[in-house]
Amino acid sequence: MYKHILLPTDGSELSHKAVLHGIQLAKVHNAKVTGLSVILQSLTPRGLGDSMVGDKLHSDNAEMFLAFVSEEAKKAGVAFDCFFVSGDSVAEEIVRAAESTGCDLVCMSSHGRMGLRSLLMGSETTKVLHYSKVPVLVVR
Repeated sequence: MYKHILLPTDGSELSHKAVLHGIQLAKVHNAKVTGLSVILQSLTPRGLGDSMVGDKLHSDNAEMFLAFVSEEAKKAGVAFDCFFVSGDSVAEEIVRAAESTGCDLVCMSSHGRMGLRSLLMGSETTKVLHYSKVPVLVVR
């Protein structure tokens, strides 16, 4: 059924739960997984001296988040690939990555924010659900 599952991760516990779920799903379907971490450009300081320090810190974090995907996929015997991107919108980068890598499922977590907090912060998961052309499995 599924051949290639995208696993976006932000390093949170909920994200780890979705990664583990996606890897087990991939194992059942003999599918490949691709781990993705998105670095928000708005979090990278500009004009504060050496911006390479901030860039390095964010890329180190992304690599650490993706190391979890790699380790768990290896343990499960699932083929994997991992990469990180930088952009203005996490949701847009996830949708773009799903398309560019040929994924047929996105498996991601939702932090479950509701009410005013959700309105103010927005929900990347809701945006991915809205714009994705491939199915999205939300793990909570």
